[in-house]
Amino acid sequence: MPSAEDAGTFRPSATGHEPVLYDEVMTILAPRPGGTYIDGTVGAGGHARGILERCAPDGRLLGLDQDMQALRVARAALAGCETRATLVHGSFAQLATLARQHGFYPADGVLLDVGVSSMQLAATERGFSWMQEGPLDMRMDPDTMETTAADLVNTLPEADLADVLYRYGEERMSRRIARAIVRARPLRTTTGLAEVIARAVGRRGRIHPATRSFQALRSAVNQETEALEEGLRQAVDALGLGGRLAVISFHSLEDRPAKYYFRQLAQDPPAVRLLTRKPVRPSLEEQERNPRSRSAKLRAVEKLAVVPAGPATAQGIRQ
Repeated sequence: MPSAEDAGTFRPSATGHEPVLYDEVMTILAPRPGGTYIDGTVGAGGHARGILERCAPDGRLLGLDQDMQALRVARAALAGCETRATLVHGSFAQLATLARQHGFYPADGVLLDVGVSSMQLAATERGFSWMQEGPLDMRMDPDTMETTAADLVNTLPEADLADVLYRYGEERMSRRIARAIVRARPLRTTTGLAEVIARAVGRRGRIHPATRSFQALRSAVNQETEALEEGLRQAVDALGLGGRLAVISFHSLEDRPAKYYFRQLAQDPPAVRLLTRKPVRPSLEEQERNPRSRSAKLRAVEKLAVVPAGPATAQGIRQ
């Protein structure tokens, strides 16, 4: 486990970005010299840097990200640790496969930081946020993915669009929003779409009325639910006995699959030990310092036994 001096010692990445629940992740993964670790969503490299510092001088890290721009930022953030860091363009849905290919199987620890990053939200040309005008894109990997949010918004039948908003965003007014979108077609910009949604449903408290719809479209474009379900299975597979998996999520549709899958694996005979009976939340200090962390939840398990081959993760989680 980290020393007393390490506890509560937050270090931002080289970009100034603050990794969410940084100290809590380091405590749970407890990186040690000589260990092998996988960051399935390396992003700006903040968590990865912390892991590499703690597993020095000979511990290694495999950093995955399906966003090439994120990999370039992470490479800069990990300057000085290049010989121990392997950065790969890929999704955590192929985590175990990539771990085998690059010599990180089995791993001592795996981290999944699920969802869109602050860096992606801030890039207006990526179209993830309704707050600034940009194209309706929302692809995590523009280099390999073809379907954009604009494609869904402008081509899906009204009933199918409503289903997407409800399934992936838990938007209770999905039918009204879908009807308004279809009437306003074609829509090309994030702010244009947000205005249509706001006019259709009005303001409902502090949360912008387009928030859930944007979440739903992003999830559908990137098949995030399916990727997370497969990623959880692959991450547990990639761990060696005694290895630990930590998952950070930001809304219920991300947290729920981890919650139920971990509980399923912890049943008799247990394949994992729950390290977090309830999700770990950011401290009030962190929430004040980094407002984006307010909705974050951290769940973690320790692998006790090999998980038998069985039905796909999606089936197990949804039972």
